[in-house]
Amino acid sequence: MLDTLHWEFPLTHVHKGMMFGNATSGLLVWGEGSHLKITIGRADLWDHRGGMPWTARQNYKDIRRCLEANDKEGLKGLFACETEKDPSLPSRPSVLPVGRLDILLPGASQLKSGMLNLKDGIGRIEYLRNGIMRSFIIRISMLRQEFCVELPPCEDLKVQTVTAWSQLEGYFKKVGFKSPEILKSKKLAGWLQTLPNDPAICVGFRRDGDVLWILTERDSDPKRLKARAGQILDDAIKSGISKIDTENRAWWGKYWEDVPRIEVPNPKIDKIYSYGLYKFACFTNPSGVPASLQGPWIEDHSLPPWSSDYHFNINVQMCYWPAYKANRCSHLLPLFNMVLSWRDKLRRNAKLFIGVDDGYMLPHAVDDRCVCMGSFWTGTIDHGCTAWIAQMMFSYCQYTGDMEFLKNDVYDFMKGAMRVYEAMLEKSAGKYVLPVSVSPEYRGAEMDAWGANASFQLAAAHRLCEDLIAASRLLGKRPHPIWNEILERLPKACLIGEKGNERIALWEGVELEESHRHHSHLAGICPFDVLDYSDKSWTVILSNTMAQWMHRGMGLWSGWCMPWASMIHSRFHNGRMSELILELWERIFTNEGHGTLHDVDFLGLSMMGFGGMTPSPIEGAPPLFIEPPRNGIMQMDAGMGAVTAVQDMMLLSARGVIHICPGVPSNWSKASFENMPSEGGAFFSASIKGGSVERVSIRASRKLEVKLANPCPGSKVILRFSCGRPKSSSEGILEIKLPAEGSCEIIKDA
Repeated sequence: MLDTLHWEFPLTHVHKGMMFGNATSGLLVWGEGSHLKITIGRADLWDHRGGMPWTARQNYKDIRRCLEANDKEGLKGLFACETEKDPSLPSRPSVLPVGRLDILLPGASQLKSGMLNLKDGIGRIEYLRNGIMRSFIIRISMLRQEFCVELPPCEDLKVQTVTAWSQLEGYFKKVGFKSPEILKSKKLAGWLQTLPNDPAICVGFRRDGDVLWILTERDSDPKRLKARAGQILDDAIKSGISKIDTENRAWWGKYWEDVPRIEVPNPKIDKIYSYGLYKFACFTNPSGVPASLQGPWIEDHSLPPWSSDYHFNINVQMCYWPAYKANRCSHLLPLFNMVLSWRDKLRRNAKLFIGVDDGYMLPHAVDDRCVCMGSFWTGTIDHGCTAWIAQMMFSYCQYTGDMEFLKNDVYDFMKGAMRVYEAMLEKSAGKYVLPVSVSPEYRGAEMDAWGANASFQLAAAHRLCEDLIAASRLLGKRPHPIWNEILERLPKACLIGEKGNERIALWEGVELEESHRHHSHLAGICPFDVLDYSDKSWTVILSNTMAQWMHRGMGLWSGWCMPWASMIHSRFHNGRMSELILELWERIFTNEGHGTLHDVDFLGLSMMGFGGMTPSPIEGAPPLFIEPPRNGIMQMDAGMGAVTAVQDMMLLSARGVIHICPGVPSNWSKASFENMPSEGGAFFSASIKGGSVERVSIRASRKLEVKLANPCPGSKVILRFSCGRPKSSSEGILEIKLPAEGSCEIIKDA
């Protein structure tokens, strides 16, 4: 695994910058020539005005009536967002940009390189002046909203403030902001920006010798905020750099202590995993703000795309996927606690939508108070969002064994999510049907963007039923009979095509017509894991479906759907494609500063982010597509999904069976991983040599039973237990029982 990562200046865009963060505050360090820029972000800096409250208009009966009657105006009226009509107010809530500090280097200085230590979060920026290489050292506290820049000794530097207001004055004036107060005292320099309805923010700094101390702080009282910011700087200077170093060494040491290590022969895969886990730490610090699309890394020159909100139709889930197999489940709790704090709203949503008193319904795009972002009707009624979060909560309990959380919170949330599905289902010819359903973002919000039995929703409902039955067993409760009935009478997927040529459809009568960024019709394979590809009744269907999916190609894929595709290929043990997709993602959907992009960095593989045609600069050549109109949209989901895809290459669970190295390419001569957890409290280690698994070890953190796919298929293996006699087996599935703290080693029988 990598310990350090390097950057070469110039870094000409904010999202090419070096990343530092503690989940609440974030820094992006970039620039060129003699101009070093430090963009500052706060993940909690919301302007909460705007958005769409769920009202009685958005009820299932009237939505269905409008859809079946193709009543576009009627449907539009149901989801009308009043704030979109008032230009003096934001149309929806948004995280706001903060601004940046620019360090102006003296003379003919030239920024050269940056180096980030992934193990302790310390960054070094080097620049050349008068033939001598000099450097800055940057730290951000993982415990407080403070950071510092250690400057070269006796260097004559200037610090310049660039507020978000100075770049977006027209927008801010339009929606009722006042200009910031510029702070210039010796005790506190920087600026203070008030917000119309939310607490103000102060960016304060002070130079003390060769250290520039910086903070972000918030308060509803500007006078009190300035006084507190000055005092915080006093305390930071008094404590010195040693305090941040001591605290951060402890924080990072604990983080990396038992994160699974991997060793792989592909440096790109190593980088994806190592830097991804560093960013995951900075992005999901349990003491910080729950991770959104961009987390704390907000550009200083514009509002963030999609408000840097919480998108629950894959993006939030992907941001948090690494937690489980990184052995960092505590990082999930801020997200879960935020969602659980919304229960009253989610219950009201379900009541207004479908008429149940005990349901929960989570829209696909919301702010941190669960206010809907706007009138995207397909997202608002996408109940798979709720089911998906329920699945993640239950997975947390399976990994950690936290039965109190399951009993007190998760089981109730799972039941509430299921109640909405139960109310939406209808019976026809002895089978359950979901008459109105959507597949995330397929056909956008058009009048034909829906149908019966969307495969994504069917998979989500099946996953939820299976998990509810498993949770009931763990809690000693009797499962509701309807859950078993749904499993028996609701299709696991919607099929299309004649017998022998059946494929999974988006919904009834509609198959995948084009390349699409959401692989949602494949959600029964991943992430919901309800389709058993070892079941012969599904073999041909899944083969046909995969063939059609590959035939449609990657031409409209976005960054975050690449790692999802890699994960799907790992489930079919297609390791060389799992690897290639991640290599393509790293090449095409990241920039030269290792920033992760929503759109392609250049044309050729995908059209995502490109527009119309423009004349070629080469005389006589055909027209070219124009450059992406969206300048470098950064989202964190793809980078976190890529970490998960690497984890899945090494270890995954499918229908309750653990598979070792299913996505490792057959041409890798060696690879290994150590202490990677799975459901039930098992920790796995394994190594590959010469393309074959040479050893597997299992450690039990609690009493468990494991089903393990024979890591040497078709061969006999020896199982050596820490307690008990060894045994040999050539079974395809090895069933292993271990006591708490017990272990087992599996090797090929010579």
